Amino acid sequence: MAVATSPRYSPDELDAYGPLGRSSWMDVDWREHLRWIDVDGDFVNLVDLGDEPGRPAIVFIHGLGGSWQNWIENLLPFAVDHRVVAIDLPGFGASPLPRERITIPGYADLVDRLLAILGIDAAAVVGNSMGGLISAELATRHPQRVERLVLVSAAGLSSADQYQPRVLDAFKRLEVVLTMFTAQAAARSTEVARRRRLRQAGFGIVADAPELLPAPLVAEQIKGAGKPGFLPASEALLTYPIRDRVGAIVCPTLVVWGTRDKLVPLRDAHEFEELIPQARKVLYPRTGHVPQLERPARFNTDLRAFLREPGVAR
Repeated sequence: MAVATSPRYSPDELDAYGPLGRSSWMDVDWREHLRWIDVDGDFVNLVDLGDEPGRPAIVFIHGLGGSWQNWIENLLPFAVDHRVVAIDLPGFGASPLPRERITIPGYADLVDRLLAILGIDAAAVVGNSMGGLISAELATRHPQRVERLVLVSAAGLSSADQYQPRVLDAFKRLEVVLTMFTAQAAARSTEVARRRRLRQAGFGIVADAPELLPAPLVAEQIKGAGKPGFLPASEALLTYPIRDRVGAIVCPTLVVWGTRDKLVPLRDAHEFEELIPQARKVLYPRTGHVPQLERPARFNTDLRAFLREPGVAR
């Protein structure tokens, strides 16, 4: 595989919305880098790049309804000099439902055991949305695993405050209809992504300007829809507050947020920064819930700079 180099961007390129030119991931046969890991009976599908001795590790954790492809614009640039792992959480992507009920602590424990199996003692952990909540939970339950933490539009604050059992009950009653609809959208992901109106309908709640994103990129994201973990993970997400415990996170933390996030309010970024002792935030204007896809040049540059910052002794 021809691994992308770590580029330097001009100020205009850093401010670009979406990828710059043709993305290098489109020329990769990803089947060569996908593998299954048995984690105590739960099988996890993942991408594993740059598995060479002595390299620092980065672990990417997707959000609700997502998959490893949520990081497809970020994997190759860091595989230049890191071991890069992006997982499908059980119940999402190609990973089957876990044997036990889905919970946020359960997901965090699974990631801890997965890293042990992969021989990764500690890593920089990057999580988006629900993946951010899981990453924060991992940093509190298994702090030795997390050298640095990156929370990208992370759930866990407002999501728990606004939980309404009646809303979740309505979603449960509509489970069959929702699953059929999202599965059909996933099966027609390429067609949906090519049409601007369908792209807006299918990805508009997530991205600020999905019509400006390349159709192949959007198609990869839509493929993750219609998975059986969505509703049980929704309940786990909405019923698990973390506000009272994030103050125990001891590693340097970067909070990344889009100012036009429609799913998790911007005030949560400020609160995470206040609650976590070694946290600082960066905000991206005119950006929605997936900054890593909407502003990949800026996100990759900021993440690399954060990884290079001197660590603080715990």
